[in-house]
Amino acid sequence: MLNIARLFGKSPFAPLQTHMNKVASCIDKLTSLMRALPSKNLGTIEKVAKELSDLEHEADLTKNDIRNHLPNSIFLPIDRSQFLEILAVQDSIADQAEEVGLLLTLHPLEHYEVLCKELHEHYERALEVFQSSLRIMREVEELLESSFGGLEAQRVKSMVEETALKEHRASLAEHAAMKQLFHCGGTMTPASFYLWVHVLKGIGSIAGASERLANRIRMILELK
Repeated sequence: MLNIARLFGKSPFAPLQTHMNKVASCIDKLTSLMRALPSKNLGTIEKVAKELSDLEHEADLTKNDIRNHLPNSIFLPIDRSQFLEILAVQDSIADQAEEVGLLLTLHPLEHYEVLCKELHEHYERALEVFQSSLRIMREVEELLESSFGGLEAQRVKSMVEETALKEHRASLAEHAAMKQLFHCGGTMTPASFYLWVHVLKGIGSIAGASERLANRIRMILELK
């Protein structure tokens, strides 16, 4: 396990960035899983989903280590509650990625050929939101050096606004996928329809949590 206490000594935000990198590994693995769907090889899908679960577990261990080593008296440029809230939002992204991965191992997606375009469009838009929030988290050190002000703060605010726009696009893509699903849902078994709905909503949750993460950083800027 990483020496989180030492990371706190380096920078208050270093542990958050370490955890976010673990979350990014989960999303990368989910992307690999999504790319494996056209093969319909359940063995491959289950293997990648297991790897995703292992990565999510690593992220959980890092999250717990951070919480366990967060001193009550630590000096942070942000409130302790804000720090823990950012950590919780990051954790929710990894959790949701694992959940989508596990759902995809339950049963092959019925009518995949009919819905694959909308499914992958929805995922790509959600991925863009996550990647935008990841870039923002990687700007935190620069924000700290500028005391959360100046041109760097303005640049990050612009990035947050861009993230919100990308999340809106992801929501539209989810709506389009849901509309197509309901169009052909009458020919599906109830179990398959349930699976599709929860996969699409799970992907949407990744986008939503990623936008919330970006907004948490903006809230810090607004308080400075």
